[in-house]
Amino acid sequence: MLNIADFCFELQKNDIGFFCGVPDSLLKSFCAFISDNYPEDKNVITANEGNAIALASGYYLATGKIGCVYMQNSGLGNCVNPLLSLADKDVYGIPMLLIIGWRGEPNVKDEPQHIKQGQVTLSLLDAMEIEYRVLENMSDISTLVPLIKQNNKPYALVIRKGTFDTYTLKGGKSDCSDLSREDAIKCVVSRLNERDVIVSTTGMISRELYEIRDENKTGHQRDFLTVGSMGHASSIALGIALSKANRRIYCFDGDGAVLMHMGAPAVIASLKPTNFRHIMFNNQAHDSVGGQPTVAGNINFVGWAKSVGYIFAQAVDSLDSLNEVWDKFSHVMGPAFLEIKVKKGARSDLGRPKERPQENKALFMKFLEER
Repeated sequence: MLNIADFCFELQKNDIGFFCGVPDSLLKSFCAFISDNYPEDKNVITANEGNAIALASGYYLATGKIGCVYMQNSGLGNCVNPLLSLADKDVYGIPMLLIIGWRGEPNVKDEPQHIKQGQVTLSLLDAMEIEYRVLENMSDISTLVPLIKQNNKPYALVIRKGTFDTYTLKGGKSDCSDLSREDAIKCVVSRLNERDVIVSTTGMISRELYEIRDENKTGHQRDFLTVGSMGHASSIALGIALSKANRRIYCFDGDGAVLMHMGAPAVIASLKPTNFRHIMFNNQAHDSVGGQPTVAGNINFVGWAKSVGYIFAQAVDSLDSLNEVWDKFSHVMGPAFLEIKVKKGARSDLGRPKERPQENKALFMKFLEER
């Protein structure tokens, strides 16, 4: 197990002092340490991983120095285009260090959404002709950095579970509300009828929704739990809303997920699905992977939602204010947007869905078939 402070010091010794990317649970200690020890202009938490590749490219063009891009391996999908059409040695030849958390590593127990990604991570890097090392010791950095500089292309360090020791984030923004996300979800679920449909985003939101259904003994057939595909829940919900005009479709989203693909709501609004209800639980943090801040506290989401064409948009930060606006939100001709400001964190004993994703899909599709 490597000491995270020593690891970051080794990067600094090799003249790597600019970081950007999307936090990952396997990189929790790394992301927390650089968040606490580097200023915001030297550690930029980007909306998605492709943005980070572009940002590191701009940094190199301006300084001639190597940037470091961090991500979970699931984020490689967002990176393929800028890695191959921008950074590749046959295009601009932009050197950078990729630090990739290896979720779903073969023969290591993990959640179902990570299994396939974990199986193909190394072969995907091979296909993109990105040389890599699975990090074992500090010497991997000092031997890799000269190759990056010499060959003017990206190289990757792949990080296994348990590679780094524990470091807990000390800084970070304060809570934007006293309301817990789980209590807010409970309140919303209690107001839905038996025909309403939920598409919930990846992370804690789907896990909390699942446990609330268990607690209420109402089954899970009404909910599509998007356990992967961060940022795409609203587009999944749109596909359902356009095909099931007689059902109200609720998308349970998070601020980090909305930020990742902010163009999707503009498309949703342009199609004017009257049955579409978009709820964003905003805690201004990447809660599932360590609590690193998002930029959601700097955005007027109500103004943004109205500007892209949502018919209704409002923000609340308590159960009282949520109850006050609920009837209008749930009955207005949509698309409608509701920002619920919540505090960071979740129960330490929060469970995970027990059924496989394919089982969730089958139950959900059967529920949608009902008139």
